[in-house]
Amino acid sequence: MNADTTILLLPDAGPLITLAYADALDALFRPGWSVQIVDMVLHEVTRNQTPTSQAIAAWVKANKLHVVPTKTLKHFQQVQTTGATAPRKSNLGELAIQEAMSDFALIDPPPTGVFLFEDHKIARTAFLLPDSCRKVSTRAFLIFLEQKGWLESAAEVERRAILNGRNFSQLRFPPA
Repeated sequence: MNADTTILLLPDAGPLITLAYADALDALFRPGWSVQIVDMVLHEVTRNQTPTSQAIAAWVKANKLHVVPTKTLKHFQQVQTTGATAPRKSNLGELAIQEAMSDFALIDPPPTGVFLFEDHKIARTAFLLPDSCRKVSTRAFLIFLEQKGWLESAAEVERRAILNGRNFSQLRFPPA
């Protein structure tokens, strides 16, 4: 990556939930990249009362994260208000992230997008993303932070999430 390239980190719902369980959401800031949240993902993690929904909403607000608007959420909300047949709810966050990253290709120079995910299906899915975008699992991101010296222990974050009730993915991506 070019040193002048802007890097935008867009986490999916899974990593946000895992890091919230571990009380480690601020780990997303450790590389010094711009952290943004896609509107559909924010909606997914806050629309229902869960053990992490309030913590994530408060963290987004406290850190004044840029919420990336998408047609995906707009369409979802329109369908909800009109009573039309609702689109499937699963994978809408990922679809919105893909939409946002595809828009990066229209920026000159395009930023590097880092799609942080935790779902096994995403690792195996061929997302159509611009060349400047990457997809990285939560575990690989935490290990990266540890290797750079920005996190004391990736395993400790994982352990805290599990002890606090998160069924953390066993996904190893990229594969060893």
